[in-house]
Amino acid sequence: MKQVPILVLDFGSQYTQLIARKLRESGVYCEVVPYREDIENIKAKKPQGIILSGGPASVYAKDAYKPTEEIWDLDLPIMGICYGMQLITQHFGGEVVPATCHEYGKAELLIEESPIFRGMSSGTVWMSHGDRVERLPEGFKVIGRSENSPYASIAYEKKKIYAFQFHPEVHHTVEGTKLLKNFAKYICGCSSTWNMGSFAKEKIKAIREQVGDKKVLCGVSGGVDSSVVSALLNEALSKEQLICVFVDQGLLRKDEAEQVQNMFKLLDIPLITIDAKDEFMKALKGITDPEQKRKIIGEKFIEVFDREASKHKDVSFLAQGTLYTDVIESVSVKGPSKTIKSHHNVGGLPDWMSFELVEPLREIFKDEVRKLGLELGLPKQMIARHPFPGPGLAIRVMGEVNEEALRLLRESDAIMQEELKATGYYDKVWQAFTVLLNVQSVGVMGDNRTYDNTVAIRMVESVDGMTATFAHIPYNILEQMSRRIINEIDGINRVVYDISSKPPATIEWE
Repeated sequence: MKQVPILVLDFGSQYTQLIARKLRESGVYCEVVPYREDIENIKAKKPQGIILSGGPASVYAKDAYKPTEEIWDLDLPIMGICYGMQLITQHFGGEVVPATCHEYGKAELLIEESPIFRGMSSGTVWMSHGDRVERLPEGFKVIGRSENSPYASIAYEKKKIYAFQFHPEVHHTVEGTKLLKNFAKYICGCSSTWNMGSFAKEKIKAIREQVGDKKVLCGVSGGVDSSVVSALLNEALSKEQLICVFVDQGLLRKDEAEQVQNMFKLLDIPLITIDAKDEFMKALKGITDPEQKRKIIGEKFIEVFDREASKHKDVSFLAQGTLYTDVIESVSVKGPSKTIKSHHNVGGLPDWMSFELVEPLREIFKDEVRKLGLELGLPKQMIARHPFPGPGLAIRVMGEVNEEALRLLRESDAIMQEELKATGYYDKVWQAFTVLLNVQSVGVMGDNRTYDNTVAIRMVESVDGMTATFAHIPYNILEQMSRRIINEIDGINRVVYDISSKPPATIEWE
């Protein structure tokens, strides 16, 4: 087992993995494990420091999340964030109580001199807590205050234990990345040696060890994730071992199937294309519930892959482009975080399947995947493509999926993308697409009354997909998109723009 310089114990915060991402950006390798991780597993990773994440619980609650007691005896530097701070306070004999004034959002932190604040100054931080430290444990001192948090930052510097009421991992904490890096570098003594080049080498080695001389069936969608997985496998395995399969399930964007095939020719990776449009459309007939759609599509993908695998000897593995954002929104694998929605490629394989999963991207974010793709030599235009969901256009049609709905969605999306690229905004937004609401409204075209469909345009700005804000696109560009969609597509008479952010909304509508 390789050494993990910084280990994050997850107590259920939706932002826990952002701690790891910020540290990785600083060149320090980091892993997230459940708060209840066995002490022997922790020791085996030989960490140089431990971070206790935030979480939704209260430390004084009867069923409060508690780590194994042995972590306190490891004599390692420890950082506590929000819930982690309260755990530290409680363990060392301090007192935590419900806050009389909850603190959510931005706050101004006033800091005092401390090794953890090296090169930092007072400034904006992000608070999100309903409990507060009432009394400090013996040996601790205050090193940071905010208007509503007299104990916003505390430390037991002799033991190298630091705790913060705010969240340094979120974007709104201005010097949060520097704070995490200071903990790793100056408090724990970690070196900045991790990057996408080293990650690629590690994954290529891991794939070879896992697969051996067997064959891998790789599901390809043409998106960034599956393309990067294909490139990784192509580096790790021989052409005889890698079988890339592209399933045209009839839920792709306009001209996408042809684009995918051309892309793999460019990469010199053999690609098998399966036309399964009729099969998928039949399975989705009459289905309106989004969770059902996702599960049906996921199961159907597995069936198609298994059928293709049976045509080849020694296929033992299925490769997928699962990302951490997929995992954290589908199932609480690292800790007690809440399930948001299920993803078609998360949660394991059905019992009847004859092969294991290969998921080399499971622990990284979309922005890291793009960096990895560039490291592997993939064309920039491929890497810069916007994310596209595994279930495809099925979850951008509200209600039943049918050919007419897909036609309206494809054509409107193609016009929107065309205008976005023509104006230079395609590379300025994280993701952009249209949604068919299946809501009809009255309109007037010429002298005639219409009663046609409404399309929503969704554009967001994000870094990792965990949080997102709607993109502030100039009105004249939106107006041109709306004009073209209504004028050029028979069956649409209204276009709206989605201005919700994540949270509370998700990026996709279903």
